[in-house]
Amino acid sequence: MPLRDNIWRDTVAVLRRKEVPSVAPATSVQSAVSTMQAHRTGCITVHDGKRLVGIFTERDLLKRVLARGQSLKGPISDFMTANPTTAGEGEAIGSVIKKMRDGGYRHLPVLDANGTIKGRISVREIIHYMVEHFPKDVYNLPLKPGQVQSSREGA
Repeated sequence: MPLRDNIWRDTVAVLRRKEVPSVAPATSVQSAVSTMQAHRTGCITVHDGKRLVGIFTERDLLKRVLARGQSLKGPISDFMTANPTTAGEGEAIGSVIKKMRDGGYRHLPVLDANGTIKGRISVREIIHYMVEHFPKDVYNLPLKPGQVQSSREGA
């Protein structure tokens, strides 16, 4: 089955999801960044009780905190992306790719049918999915779109 068909048939449930650490809205940026470093992740979710209220990423740290000379002691709620776009476990991978492309996102929290966070996916997990399931389609792509080899490569 072609790649295009599979990404609209397969769901987020087949992707390798990663656990995502979470913090409360009042947590300092410094503490949140320390948590991200400890978990070796590029994002952290922000929860008010059990409800997802935001996401904070490395990009937020660079653009909203450091580039503006803001204090790392301020609450994460001042710099997070509130009400983030999410992916559902039963959602088609193609739909998630579209969300990520349209919004410029590299990470999306994954929620189950009850709205409980089940982890996060990133562009990396989607690329791994494509490579594992469709190696010929991925490995045979030219380095530059539209590139045509002028001579045969290899032996």
